[in-house]
Amino acid sequence: MTQQLLMIEDDSRLATMVGEYLRQSGYGFTHATDGGKGLEALAACKPDLVILDLMLPDMDGLEVCRRIKGLGGANSGLARTAVLMLTAKGDPMDRIVGLEIGADDYLPKPFEPRELLARIRAVLRRGGEAVSTTGSQQTMRFGSLEIDRDARVVSVSGRTCELTSYQFDLLVALAERAGRVLSRDQIMEAVRGRELEAFDRSIDVHMGRIRSAIELDAKNPKRILTVRGVGYVFAKQQD
Repeated sequence: MTQQLLMIEDDSRLATMVGEYLRQSGYGFTHATDGGKGLEALAACKPDLVILDLMLPDMDGLEVCRRIKGLGGANSGLARTAVLMLTAKGDPMDRIVGLEIGADDYLPKPFEPRELLARIRAVLRRGGEAVSTTGSQQTMRFGSLEIDRDARVVSVSGRTCELTSYQFDLLVALAERAGRVLSRDQIMEAVRGRELEAFDRSIDVHMGRIRSAIELDAKNPKRILTVRGVGYVFAKQQD
């Protein structure tokens, strides 16, 4: 089945160029020129991924992102919709806030269509790839925390934890290396397969979101521990 993309972008010329490129790459493509139309299109086309510009004429792109993530639910069919933000180059605050409210990745403008395609493929692959069961146990258990790699579901004491596909992969990368201290670069490289940008601190934002989801007290974490000056470690022994 063809994967569907929705681009919410007021620059019609840019959207036309991107749409042609992505259709040629095998994706379905829908374009909305503002946030309101984008939210209407979201329900109509049920995209696998939304390409969201943060500078829209009718509402802030961050608000659109909040609403997209708020629309996701067990019965809506939108719970797994990924969001890739288009941000102004050199504006890290919008990027950090966007990641905090659930965006899966970001791309600064201007960008090369090939990089956009690569990031789309990476986000969709993280969210939908099947994991082989050969030689590995798919459910990892750490006390009351369970990580089902096949279903891509995390639960604590039977309660499902809300994580983006990227945050799920970050958690798996840590859990698979439980007890080992990892630098931010090592964690990001394990997930993305590429080196982290020199001044990109978005890993800390994602770790905060993961802690909020899986820790009993995110301010006093017991599962994901910070090693000052180095990075993070996933505790082997947990309640």
